[in-house]
Amino acid sequence: MKRGWLLGMALLVALPLGYTKIMGRLAGGPEPAPVAAEQADLITVDKAQRRMQLWRDGQVLGEYRIALGAAGDAGHKQREGDERTPEGRYLIDWRNPRSMAYLSLHISYPNARDEAAAAARAEAPGGNIMIHGLPNGWGWLGPLHHLWDWTDGCIAVSNDEMREIWLRVANGTPIEIH
Repeated sequence: MKRGWLLGMALLVALPLGYTKIMGRLAGGPEPAPVAAEQADLITVDKAQRRMQLWRDGQVLGEYRIALGAAGDAGHKQREGDERTPEGRYLIDWRNPRSMAYLSLHISYPNARDEAAAAARAEAPGGNIMIHGLPNGWGWLGPLHHLWDWTDGCIAVSNDEMREIWLRVANGTPIEIH
């Protein structure tokens, strides 16, 4: 009986992990086809409200409910693995249409100040902070993704929202996170 229970528990853990690995290898599918969409000139993230907004000429183009790093309320990202989302002004500096989560836009963390602060503490600052959709294969959780902070420090939105953001945000767009 105990052996059957342990086997059942092992399968309960292994199946989602295996599913995630397989779907991660398949990536999120093709990059969205370009369409004429008004381009954002600024992204703002309000960590306390769990909201991200795209702006153009002082007008809101879109607003999104977000999930943050699992330690999203603990302040500015300090080091690799702290699961915090950075705070400050950065840029969207590159994009990945084939990431492990549906589409991703890279945030230019760490900047020189972040690197210097981490070096003073003899720690690695971490990196690879993105705006992204859900892990590949888990898009059906879109309506629920914002109910808890689950990323390693990234900013997550639903896959449908990520398609819209992808088309409206160019490389070089500033992002302010507070």
